[in-house]
Amino acid sequence: MRTPVIAGNWKMNKGPAEAAELINELKPLVKEAKATVVVCVPAIDIPAAKKALKGSKIKLGAQNVHFKESGAFTGELSASMLKEAGVEYVIIGHSERRQYFAETDETVNLRVKAAVAGGLIPIICVGEKKEQREAGYTDALVAYQTLIALTGLTEDEIKKVIIAYEPVWAIGTGLTATDEQANETIGVIREAIRAKYGKRVSDRVRIQYGGSMNPKNVKGLMAQPQIDGGLIGGASLKAEDFAKVVHFE
Repeated sequence: MRTPVIAGNWKMNKGPAEAAELINELKPLVKEAKATVVVCVPAIDIPAAKKALKGSKIKLGAQNVHFKESGAFTGELSASMLKEAGVEYVIIGHSERRQYFAETDETVNLRVKAAVAGGLIPIICVGEKKEQREAGYTDALVAYQTLIALTGLTEDEIKKVIIAYEPVWAIGTGLTATDEQANETIGVIREAIRAKYGKRVSDRVRIQYGGSMNPKNVKGLMAQPQIDGGLIGGASLKAEDFAKVVHFE
């Protein structure tokens, strides 16, 4: 059995005071959650979030990590820095990082290896643009992105990572893949892992859906056999909405 993981990606929203307020509002709403709950906050919020999360089962996540341990990389944070600050999870390769900050499949892989080596659990984002889906490239693209991201990891390390399938055309647009589309594509990702690393590994990897999951569609998506949770954007910024997603309501 794969424990579902519901992770909130706050993106560039909420300062430290607002972060603490949102977390304190969220804590009682998800204390009985059967899923693993993660909040991936802006870097500036990490200390305030860690303090607010104390005593709860909610895990702390970051939104990016650099692939070097230290050096002349202005504005970046290493895995050891995040770990020391109390971070357990980190989003890597989100489509917005790929689109606006020149992230590539190769740098995603470097970041994944650095995160794992530093004791963090990566949430690796893969997904296609609208024109790529319409051209019939979805399956080949997500399989390629996934396998490149996992290159260099051991089988035991791969079992611990999380993959987030995020159709780029569904992020922030209000559009969502149908339950069947999401399940089918996540099945393709799992099959790519099975073909490369074996069924024992692919059966353990948790694969989320990351395309505008919200209280209105979460129940149908989470009923699908291949979907192990969600990477939640806008709905994670309101405690009540996020709690409904956490409970699949």
